[in-house]
Amino acid sequence: MTISPSSIATPFANPPSTAGAGLAPVVTPVVALGWLHTAKFLTTAPQLQFLPALDVPEIAFVGRSNAGKSTCINTLTQQKQLAFASKKPGRTQHINLFALGKQGVTDAVLADLPGYGYAAVPKQDKIRWQQVMANYLVTRENLKAIVLMCDPRHGLTELDEVLLDVVRPRVEEGLKFLVILTKADKLTRAEQTKALAIMKLQAGGGEVRLFSATKRQGIDEVATLLWQWAHPATAQAATSGQPE
Repeated sequence: MTISPSSIATPFANPPSTAGAGLAPVVTPVVALGWLHTAKFLTTAPQLQFLPALDVPEIAFVGRSNAGKSTCINTLTQQKQLAFASKKPGRTQHINLFALGKQGVTDAVLADLPGYGYAAVPKQDKIRWQQVMANYLVTRENLKAIVLMCDPRHGLTELDEVLLDVVRPRVEEGLKFLVILTKADKLTRAEQTKALAIMKLQAGGGEVRLFSATKRQGIDEVATLLWQWAHPATAQAATSGQPE
């Protein structure tokens, strides 16, 4: 599948209905962060056929080069070098998987997809990787959530909108979606409020959170949300009043 640019005001024109949806399970940020801290390298793959078939929830992190994706992953997992930040953004074009779970039992996986949009990457490499990324987002069966990194000082780029257009059908079918506004510490409080409001309109059907690794902003909220999405059985048990 080849990604082609499109102009869209709100990527998800018909967001999935939440009517009758159960409440999220009760979990503390300490529990969620402790779970994320268990992250360890699982495998890396240059193409989809090299990814292992998994039956646990997978959460993909995507975003434009220099949007702060590696910093965000390392901050959430409390590991300084789990996600590799290349000195040449856009050069690393592999999908990296990290296993999550306590006592050696994997209950979810984080997928770190290479940053896109870096000008120095040859055009043919850009096209090849766009195809790989699109195929992953559309066909990965155990993909349960997508986390998009966005620098609020620049807003959504054309490539961000293209990506949102690609995943829109899956989001409408129930795939979880989160936009993380990174580097929020570089904005004033008023600018943060404005950026948050604008992004909520643009990411119809998805969650939006301000995030700053420097100021420790949004870490607890994002960690808790990811834990909830990775443990749907616990969510169902919590809302039904039955034991897990």
